[in-house]
Amino acid sequence: MNTRFLTVLMVMMAATADGSPAFAQQKYPARPIRILIPFPAAGAADTIGRTIAEPLAARLRQTIVIDNRPGAAGRLATDLLAKAEPDGYTLLVGGVGPLAISPWLYKKLPYDAERDILPITRAAEIINVMVVNPAGGVRGVRPFIDGVRKRSGETRFGSSGPGQLDHLAGVFFQRLAGIQMTHVPYKGGGPALIDLVSGDLQVMFSTYVVAVPHLQSGKLRALAVTTARRQPLLPDLPPVAEALPGFDISNWNGIFAPARTPPRIADRLFAEFNKAMLAPEVKKRQNYSGIEPEGSPSRAAFAQFMREDRARWGKIIREAGITVE
Repeated sequence: MNTRFLTVLMVMMAATADGSPAFAQQKYPARPIRILIPFPAAGAADTIGRTIAEPLAARLRQTIVIDNRPGAAGRLATDLLAKAEPDGYTLLVGGVGPLAISPWLYKKLPYDAERDILPITRAAEIINVMVVNPAGGVRGVRPFIDGVRKRSGETRFGSSGPGQLDHLAGVFFQRLAGIQMTHVPYKGGGPALIDLVSGDLQVMFSTYVVAVPHLQSGKLRALAVTTARRQPLLPDLPPVAEALPGFDISNWNGIFAPARTPPRIADRLFAEFNKAMLAPEVKKRQNYSGIEPEGSPSRAAFAQFMREDRARWGKIIREAGITVE
């Protein structure tokens, strides 16, 4: 009887304060970690995940498995994360689309972006640029705005699809500048850029990595970056905000875990991911793809940034009356 009592007591003492079983306290990580990528291989999110995986695996002394789960503009992988066990063995390279924009565009999502997802750290900035056809002779944001006013609604801006970041960037730009442009959606940024080169479109807010071949050939001209500050990768390119105060479109990516992941595991992941981002090879490979590694000062700071960015997108989308079926 005494032996049985002691056994029960030891099991109870081994349990964590939040009720987690004793095995949850074993050394982490004890097995491979899976990182979900919400888009196909060779894309920006995939590059972020794969470049960080190698130094992260070395630091954690554990295998990192990259699992590409494209679908529904990132919402499929985000839902998989939300429903995963909160044990630190399933993570996500998540972005602004499914986590800050989609909650306002879709009446029903299979996950709650705030309740079901735990922010770990910001991982990178995918640089977006305002690009135009050089045949128009425009070399700055303010002259572009003045030209749109003179053309009385004839300016056409392209995007990779309704509700995508580059579409909403154009909507936000119009509202701040007090101008009217016609939105032309495409199935992807590449086809839209082709029409920008041909002159069928006048402007786009494209990812830099997709636009760079046309920029290097001189077929397109970059006027500015969409973030509120200059980007180290493109130091000579001013932000749109220098000519249009208040404009700030960040195509951020971050590392996420399921909600209720134990704090000790989340803190370990925060520390190790931020150290892995400092590896010179990570910066070199990401910069080549138009990506700037960028960590967070703390988990709380990243969570606050997300709340603010989500609220800002909600305001933009509500004011513009945008909905997506």
